[in-house]
Amino acid sequence: MSVSVRIPTILRTYTGGESELTVDPAEDTLASVIEALEAAAPGIRARVLDDAGALRRFVNVYVDDDDVRFTDGLATPTPAGAKISIIPAVAGG
Repeated sequence: MSVSVRIPTILRTYTGGESELTVDPAEDTLASVIEALEAAAPGIRARVLDDAGALRRFVNVYVDDDDVRFTDGLATPTPAGAKISIIPAVAGG
């Protein structure tokens, strides 16, 4: 079961410049996708998850078009073929 993860520019140093990675998570949850992403691009997990293992406050993650903050967070289902987007929040005034 593979899923596609879109990588924002700021995290592409971990992916060798790749804007999208395909990973095969052990389970069909976002948490498992992040673990598979870490295996493919070491160091990226720490940029997405905080020290407690929760999604960082200023990182938005979407599974297909659904914001995981309004679904099940790291338990959000990620079926085969899902498109995951990691988007850093932008603040300004």
